[in-house]
Amino acid sequence: MAAVGVHHPQEDAEFDFVLAHVGGAVLAYFWGVWAAACKDLEPVVKDVARAYAGRVAVVRTDIVRCPEATKRYEVLGAPTFVLLRDGEAVATTTEATDGAGVRAFLDAHLPPVGDRPDRPGPER
Repeated sequence: MAAVGVHHPQEDAEFDFVLAHVGGAVLAYFWGVWAAACKDLEPVVKDVARAYAGRVAVVRTDIVRCPEATKRYEVLGAPTFVLLRDGEAVATTTEATDGAGVRAFLDAHLPPVGDRPDRPGPER
């Protein structure tokens, strides 16, 4: 499954399927249709998905349609961003309210570009 664009699971089983088939880090963006802040973040999330393609997959997760995922990652409100590795939460924020905030959150928790742990380093 490609890590470009934003995945939109419609239920918990689909959310789990996406996590199982996306390699590397996943930014789960928990949102609610009723939340004005979430509507404002839609273009930001799309931009972040494009800018970080290959480094992180973005999954927009409706907290009503995916209640088990919401509970599993202890999401209490929307919008909430959870950075996942191998299905485990490594960082969570409700403070990212704009593009700069989302990028700062990712930059603080993702390896720098070119510093990929899945690539072997030079032999000594």
